[in-house]
Amino acid sequence: MLKTTISKVSQYVDQEVTIGVWLANKRSSGKIQFLQLRDGTGFIQGVLVKKEVSEEAWEAAKHLTQESSLYVKGLVRKDDRAPSGFELTVTDIDIIQYAIDYPITPKEHGTEFLMDHRHLWLRSSRQHAILRIRNEIIRATYEFFNHHDFIKIDPPILTGSSAEGSTDLFHTEYFDRDAYLSQSGQLYMEAAAMAFGKVFSFGPTFRAEKSKTRRHLIEFWMIEPEMAFTDHEESLVIQENYVSFLIQSVLKNCPTDLKTIDRDISKLEKIKAPFPRITYDDAIKLLKDKGFDDIEWGEDFGAPHETAIAESFDLPVFVTNYPTAIKAFYMKPQPGREEVVLCADLLAPEGYGEIIGGSQRIDDLELLKKRYEEHNLTDPAYKWYLELRQYGSVPHSGFGLGLERTVAWVCGIEHIRETSPFPRLLNRIYP
Repeated sequence: MLKTTISKVSQYVDQEVTIGVWLANKRSSGKIQFLQLRDGTGFIQGVLVKKEVSEEAWEAAKHLTQESSLYVKGLVRKDDRAPSGFELTVTDIDIIQYAIDYPITPKEHGTEFLMDHRHLWLRSSRQHAILRIRNEIIRATYEFFNHHDFIKIDPPILTGSSAEGSTDLFHTEYFDRDAYLSQSGQLYMEAAAMAFGKVFSFGPTFRAEKSKTRRHLIEFWMIEPEMAFTDHEESLVIQENYVSFLIQSVLKNCPTDLKTIDRDISKLEKIKAPFPRITYDDAIKLLKDKGFDDIEWGEDFGAPHETAIAESFDLPVFVTNYPTAIKAFYMKPQPGREEVVLCADLLAPEGYGEIIGGSQRIDDLELLKKRYEEHNLTDPAYKWYLELRQYGSVPHSGFGLGLERTVAWVCGIEHIRETSPFPRLLNRIYP
């Protein structure tokens, strides 16, 4: 028995193979049954011709229900009309289990129903394709940073403090003291950069924001590189090269998945570094020219503002040099202009908003102490962070890319909830 997977059938054209599958759907045309099969690696059509199989196999196939599991044996045929380019001429089937009353049928279902059945919704071709693209972005992330000599370091998920002094934290008890779920690994990655030079982390982060927008999740994954001896301009180059690499990797390795979700790849094909840049000052002027009279210098941008800015460019755009007052305490002021910092947000096209936030970090001990006082960061849990500036401080920069927002943009998805296998939303922690 030659056992394989749907993703590898191209290696066995005109050969008989056996594949473990689930039935996604089926239709019948008299003496032919068409089985839409999936195995986790892909989808393929199995064609069952009555006169070419045993009576037992024919009857078993007739009684197959959606999501029933089986082993299917068949001859691999090349078929350019098929989405995968191949088809299976079925010669025999071996039923593992008949599924009964599978709740997600080919008819339309409401979002809440589908989210309640997320554990099953993942099996659909669209959700399958989205999460395969997510996987490719993760794979390409490791390839990019490994190729550029970064070391992966894992920051803790339980922390004694907030990375940005935020109150939007999930609190827990750590034996006899307070602890929080991490909202960023950045501070720890700065410590790692002082040991290894160039590092990155990839892990879950948590924000207790009571937000219901299509861009927000309560639990999400971040890629957070930190680089010693690296200034803001050098960091921007790394950021745009990284994002370009992700897009090109998805285009190269996920063409079938992009086709499954009907993504307009012409919009992705143009995503190549370098990316345009606009200062916060000029962004304010741009917004006022576009009719946003309510925005004033010193205010942060909301989703409509970010969308309006991005619409003025064909590529992702860096908005640089935000006001010091609205950014985190650790960001380095621009020399000669203390009211703004050396930072940038990367806004994705098509209204997907910020996918990267980054900055050059303060490397001066006295200035960081001053920032501590201004932000009332008296907690001794921050003591170790100050010490990074006390023992061999160097210029350093870093950034964080939100995985789910990036997946949403690459896939052209309206709501971020489809980018996570099991999304955590304001009113959802099931399944």
